Amino acid sequence: METYYKPEDLGKFSTMGEEAPELWDLYMAYYGKVFEEGALTAREKALIALAVAGAVQCPYCIDSYTQSCLEKGVTEEQMTEAFHVANAIRGGAALVHGVQMKSIVKNLEM
Repeated sequence: METYYKPEDLGKFSTMGEEAPELWDLYMAYYGKVFEEGALTAREKALIALAVAGAVQCPYCIDSYTQSCLEKGVTEEQMTEAFHVANAIRGGAALVHGVQMKSIVKNLEM
């Protein structure tokens, strides 16, 4: 079945550096630094990355970080709970923008 997102494209990610190698190198250095062990473990960072991937709806990141989480001992139950946390925050963020809508309605009714 043909889909908009092609799983094989994840393996082609590095081609984004072909026309802009300096920017790619800077991004990869930053990305690598972010995922080094620090105040958070690599396991915690992978779980956060998976939840964010769900929130921004990146199928490539969901694929990559699901695998990373499994490799680091994260359970399916923990990953599912992380998705629910991301969903709750994303849903709340959408709802709170309703306050902006209500303010516009009030201003237009004046």
